[in-house]
Amino acid sequence: MEPIADDLVRAWPPFGVRITCGPLEMRALRDGDFSEVFAVLREGVHAPERRVFYVPWTDSTGVQLEREFAQFHWRQRAEMSPERWALELGVWHEGSFVGMQGVSTSDFPVTRTGETGSWLGRRFHGRGIGTLMRQALCVACFDHLGFEEVTSGAFSDNPESLGVSRKVGYVRDGESRLVRDGAVATNVRLVLTPDALVRPSYAVEVEGAAAFLDLVGAGQARAT
Repeated sequence: MEPIADDLVRAWPPFGVRITCGPLEMRALRDGDFSEVFAVLREGVHAPERRVFYVPWTDSTGVQLEREFAQFHWRQRAEMSPERWALELGVWHEGSFVGMQGVSTSDFPVTRTGETGSWLGRRFHGRGIGTLMRQALCVACFDHLGFEEVTSGAFSDNPESLGVSRKVGYVRDGESRLVRDGAVATNVRLVLTPDALVRPSYAVEVEGAAAFLDLVGAGQARAT
């Protein structure tokens, strides 16, 4: 894997983080990637009649959805700090952008935990991509970023997400009652530890972890 090296990476180490796993490449988005992302967003990430995420994806369309997506990622960059950070990675499968996979955390040097989250363009569902990209990120979290556990959550009527979590090795960790569209909805909490992780059949290579951890004040990575 050739290293990503330029002045922008030196100034902003998240741009140097890259994970490869078989047909997948995962890396932080640059603004030049947004047009490719927007093309996938326009096709939708779930059926319009469903509300499978806490964020109401289908309430915004067209340029409004694209603007909100860009604002979210610019905000994540601006607010990154040792106290609270998120690593949001674009996912390319066989060279085509397919979705996003990330992990967010607070007080990481003490807690060593964070929550994974992802979305996948509708036409890429059902091909095992969602499982592989979650596995790859969890390997990076445990082997390179110093996590001792990762968590996730999904509404009880989102069997696809719950199925991916189960395949990766997460176990149920209780439930929460949340408001969704003005009504109560059950959110299933999940937790994964290194020993329970179901690793992918492909090797996972991670680049740029040490510089990223230095940026967020979490010390040296376990491996580079």
